[in-house]
Amino acid sequence: MKKIGVLALQGAFVEHVSVLNRLGVETSLVRLPQELDGIDGLVIPGGESTTIGKLMRAYSLVSPLKELIAGGLPVFGTCAGMILLAKQTTDPNDYSLGAVDIRVRRNAFGRQVDSFETELSVPVLGDTPFHAVFIRAPWIEKIGDGVKVLAQLHDGTPVAARSKNVLVTAFHPELTGDMRFHAYFLKMI
Repeated sequence: MKKIGVLALQGAFVEHVSVLNRLGVETSLVRLPQELDGIDGLVIPGGESTTIGKLMRAYSLVSPLKELIAGGLPVFGTCAGMILLAKQTTDPNDYSLGAVDIRVRRNAFGRQVDSFETELSVPVLGDTPFHAVFIRAPWIEKIGDGVKVLAQLHDGTPVAARSKNVLVTAFHPELTGDMRFHAYFLKMI
């Protein structure tokens, strides 16, 4: 059975655990480096990227995470997770894992009051649109080599992408009843 670690420092980690458990996957909360042992994949949830980044540093997780991801560990980052996995952000920070060649703009759609939901076409998930929840969400400003855009808004703004073992979304698939993004991630393992 696959065992998926869920970074549990701050944010929507409980919701990811719930979706993964409904898909029949064993989960493990990750707060310390030794809790990375034996996992087959990792989810970095949405939340507050600066807070998660500071806690990753405080708990000595940055280097082990970089090594595991560079070594091929499949990782799925949603919202703040996407920010932390990006090689570049428009608001430079010291917490980037640099795992996917994209530049991300934090809070790109505005403040909390500007959060929204929309239907997205995501061909890798099939013909049925995916209901996406954007909460103080980032967007992808620049796509680098080897990065495939999986979904974009109606105006063409990229909001989901994949590069090798890294999957990122600007939105929160864990907050919907649609488990297709998590199932797609599990197929990456």
